[in-house]
Amino acid sequence: MRVTSTSGLAAGNFRIRHGNGCGGVTQGSVTMIEVVCNDRLGKKVRVKCNTEDSIRDLKKLIAAQTGTRWDKIVLKKWYTIFKDHVTLGDYEIHDGMNLELYYQ
Repeated sequence: MRVTSTSGLAAGNFRIRHGNGCGGVTQGSVTMIEVVCNDRLGKKVRVKCNTEDSIRDLKKLIAAQTGTRWDKIVLKKWYTIFKDHVTLGDYEIHDGMNLELYYQ
């Protein structure tokens, strides 16, 4: 998970990407995306993260919004269970993608 100082934002290091249906803000090759996680029990969480973040980082961001421990969260897409050490870019998780949120 990359933390950027506000001075980097003020300097204008970020730019908006257009075209090819891939939204988000980029800095170099790092793309900031928004992922929607739904537990189908009435809780829907929208999280902004980078494509180079790991699934573990995404779980920690979800846990901060839901009040659940991050290690009790399971993220799926259809029948694929996402592993903690793999990045979002490796799983080809894009801006606006919906993931299934389960608790163990």
